[in-house]
Amino acid sequence: MKDYATHDGLGLANLVRNKEVSASELAEEAIRRAERAQPKLNAVVFRDYDAARTAAKAPIAGPFMGVPFFLKDIFGLAKGMPTRQASGFIPPVPADHDSELTQRFRKAGLVLLGKTNVPEFGLVATTESKLYGPAHNPWKLDHSTGGSSGGSAALVAAGVVPLAHANDGGGSIRIPAAACGLVGLKPTRGRTSFAPDFGDPLDGLAGDLVVSRSVRDTAAVLDAVQGNVPGDPYWAPPPSASYLNAIERPPAALRIAIATTTLDGQPLHPDCAAAVRNAAKLLEGLGHHVAEAAPKLDQANLVPGFMAYWCAHLALGIEAIAQMTGQSPSRDRFEGMTWGLYQAGKAVSAVQYLMAKSALQMASREAAAFHQTYDVWLTPVLGRPPVPLGSFNFEETDPVKAFAPMVDYVPFTAMQNATGQPAINVPLYWNADGLPIGTQFVGRYGEEELLLRLARQLEQAQPWAQRYRAIEL
Repeated sequence: MKDYATHDGLGLANLVRNKEVSASELAEEAIRRAERAQPKLNAVVFRDYDAARTAAKAPIAGPFMGVPFFLKDIFGLAKGMPTRQASGFIPPVPADHDSELTQRFRKAGLVLLGKTNVPEFGLVATTESKLYGPAHNPWKLDHSTGGSSGGSAALVAAGVVPLAHANDGGGSIRIPAAACGLVGLKPTRGRTSFAPDFGDPLDGLAGDLVVSRSVRDTAAVLDAVQGNVPGDPYWAPPPSASYLNAIERPPAALRIAIATTTLDGQPLHPDCAAAVRNAAKLLEGLGHHVAEAAPKLDQANLVPGFMAYWCAHLALGIEAIAQMTGQSPSRDRFEGMTWGLYQAGKAVSAVQYLMAKSALQMASREAAAFHQTYDVWLTPVLGRPPVPLGSFNFEETDPVKAFAPMVDYVPFTAMQNATGQPAINVPLYWNADGLPIGTQFVGRYGEEELLLRLARQLEQAQPWAQRYRAIEL
């Protein structure tokens, strides 16, 4: 299929629906591409090709009927596949059931091929674990894919599959989407369910969806997987209608604030500033009103609060794995940064945790007040262009020293995890080195529809489809 990578997911599904190609042929093409790309990208960490071939031969329905798809190696449990979160502490035991999300992916017609590369426990903004080794960015192979959905993003950017599972607890959908030139929507808190295995694994910070090549694929997936399960701790406002249908209506003139500095007042990297200016000019040309503004978020309280959440939940996860497997955590079983964050997490008191929760809730109030004036907030995704592999020291056990460079690298994305707002990366700009520089659009709580309609308008005004395939397969 020489034209395989010219189609998005819905396009491939239409070929299957019209009997121009079979689901089995699509699966074989994706498998061939994955295997040819693997030596360059190191994006696949578990292959389930025989099960995929069986699934492709069975009757398939849904909007993505027969479309090949990979799950991320964090959450998204699938029967017969292990989920190790890039940690040698988690044994490679196949799951005995599908998560609710995976069931919905299957019901949408997606054919699951395996699991994709991640950093250890999804903690960082690049995909370079000791267990799996680094994933490589198709645009520049010695550079980072971003994290933690880095393997998924590499496969989509390289034309192996048109979309792949991703999740986001601090930017992990938007960061790799930005680094690899893709669409990446973090949905509103509670939009997708972690049933039946988890309630809120990061106390409301995390959500699941995909990285994709097209806005319509992202909208159609959101239609397919959104919605709560009884007992879920969070419930997002129900959508007014189909997201896929909604994106065909351009938004009315919007009030859009743009970030010209980081939240602590530091200047943007020149490439990131250029990406924001490019997006702002495009928005003005489409009739939107653009102004420089940013919510007044208290970084001094918000960053420590966010870290308390992350560390405490990491400690919870490691202790739960230890209990289930009969192991004892020890320094030699983890990367240095993970061990340091685990130790810090065990030291977080109940009072400190509740203070962190209060700080994050106050940030939600401030963001809500800001969006009474502005419909959308435009920022860069990364603090600088995608970095070369090896730029961060993951053996540093001091949490402050280890994580400080990461905070500078991703200065905006964690805010939306704290506030629960939806935010989307769209690939509108590439720098002189040929690397994508992502721009993020942040919307009001529950307003994915508006973000998707705006992203679709931008996609039509400045198409990016022909910039996806960076390596030949």
